[in-house]
Amino acid sequence: MILDLDISSMDNWLSYKSRPFVISGPCSAETEDQVMETAIHLSKIPQVSVYRAGIWKPRTRPGTFEGVGSKGLKWLKNVKEETGLLVGIEVANEKHVEEAIKHGVDLIWIGARTSVNPFTVQEIADALNGIDIMVLVKNPINPDIDLWTGAVERIAKAGIKKLGAIHRGFSTYEKTIYRNQPNWQLPIELRRRIPGLPIICDPSHISGKREYLFDISQKAMDLNFDGLIIESHIDPDNAWSDAAQQITPEGLKDLLRKLILRNPDPADPRVLDVLGELRQQIDLYDDHLIDLMEKRMKVAEKIGLFKKENNITILQSTRWDDIIRNAIRKGEAKGLSAELIDAIFKAIHQESINHQIKVINENSSSSSENNH
Repeated sequence: MILDLDISSMDNWLSYKSRPFVISGPCSAETEDQVMETAIHLSKIPQVSVYRAGIWKPRTRPGTFEGVGSKGLKWLKNVKEETGLLVGIEVANEKHVEEAIKHGVDLIWIGARTSVNPFTVQEIADALNGIDIMVLVKNPINPDIDLWTGAVERIAKAGIKKLGAIHRGFSTYEKTIYRNQPNWQLPIELRRRIPGLPIICDPSHISGKREYLFDISQKAMDLNFDGLIIESHIDPDNAWSDAAQQITPEGLKDLLRKLILRNPDPADPRVLDVLGELRQQIDLYDDHLIDLMEKRMKVAEKIGLFKKENNITILQSTRWDDIIRNAIRKGEAKGLSAELIDAIFKAIHQESINHQIKVINENSSSSSENNH
């Protein structure tokens, strides 16, 4: 599925300076002084285009700090006048959109808890109809590429041209070093589906800890993402929300200085020739992989037939555990991550089960009908 949406390239966005497009500011607007002081420091960093601050904070449980509300929009208006930075906030419903537009907000984004709900996204899209504003759509909490694609589509159909996506990672039950799993393949797939869609990475919400911000930011730049949205606070250790993932303006300046920005489109014909040869090798190995998968599935079908003849269940958990454990051990010995091996073999296993189910159930329905 490839969608042809009427979206402006980031080069045409009013606030675009150069790659990366940087949005920064505190997780939450806490006090007027905190908002302004942080903004003044960030305005001295040339790469920062938009000042962000959470006005309404969707929290997991009630009773925690849920934002200062509409009065914070006046603080952002003052920031815009004082520093010249554009300002951006998260919106979660139609009322938020109306308040943001009334106070001259330049950029809004739809959060992960909102993009998961098509009804709410459509209400926001209806409220945006005919408005010239920058809009970014965060990925849903769960790794559902269709939900993310659909949310972007709904906003595009409202006539929003300055439209992009934010990759903030995905929730998982598995404990990892990150707050949210990056699942880099999903934003890559989103861009394949919607060519030209600007994608911003949110290292703050992926990492959950400031010590991982640089590595995630560099990975995003290496994958040719267009920008970064990084939470910055004048006193992050004492922030009222998400203290561990925020960074000082000086820390942000240092992070941006260290980033290596690589050329997405090399013009040197010698470079292109070498890349072309290496890609041909990749294509060849991919063909081999597909051939091997075909052969493996034929064996799986034979196993399915044997199980059918001997009335054996398809799944034997002990056998599956052994396969995964041995594959990870062998893969790591060859420099392949456990995450990669686990994902590949789970997909292969599921496909093998599908083939065996087909074999076992073949002619079962017709036999059942004949018995009646």
